[in-house]
Amino acid sequence: MTWSSRAKLVLGLLGVAALVLMLTLVFTQRQSQVASDSASIQAEQFPVGLDYGGTVVERLVSDGDRVQPGDPLFVVLSTTLQADLAEGLLKPETIAYSVTSDGTITLTASVAGTVRAVTTERGSFVQAGQVLATIDRAGSLHVSAEYVLTSGDYARIENGAAVEIFLPDNQRIAGRASSVQVTTTDGKATTTVIVHSESLVDGGHHGLMSRGTPVSAILQLRNDGILAGLSDSMFDFLRKIGV
Repeated sequence: MTWSSRAKLVLGLLGVAALVLMLTLVFTQRQSQVASDSASIQAEQFPVGLDYGGTVVERLVSDGDRVQPGDPLFVVLSTTLQADLAEGLLKPETIAYSVTSDGTITLTASVAGTVRAVTTERGSFVQAGQVLATIDRAGSLHVSAEYVLTSGDYARIENGAAVEIFLPDNQRIAGRASSVQVTTTDGKATTTVIVHSESLVDGGHHGLMSRGTPVSAILQLRNDGILAGLSDSMFDFLRKIGV
């Protein structure tokens, strides 16, 4: 074998080794990420209602309205409430309502936020305990993401793990995992990760940042070394074939 042939052989081997190393790095990188099966933006919700049946005299808000603590939402007339107020069984005013002597109660916002799911109109009769609307608390937006993970991947979730959130228009937002919970249904384990991000602003990004918006969430797993992905895949394969 000539020196020229030997040099070509060595260069070829080095090229193959470099390609294998690069592919291993790419594979390991992909193994350190996992995409959500489903994910959506959520918010802390506060129900608006009362423990007395009555007639809605006024509806002062609509879906999507922004409110501050103390803002009036609904006015309800209730004869039962009037009787309890006369007997001193009900406080005339709290953070959530104010009552007049004739049994008229004005329901008010207890938190700042956005009104959602208004279920009643003026003139409607409402039952005791009925929820008239909900308020998405301002500043409470977060992402709830579900993943189907192997036991090995689950063990590699770290507190505060980085999560990349993709809005429907592919806008990227950086977030951090704040809690992890596992539930099992019909023998299938699902991991739910709650993700918080300072970039999630109420009504932001042309209204896409609101409760219910579907998103994708890429969770970063702990990197256990360059061969971690290969070894985990091999062990998973051996378990599947019963070795």
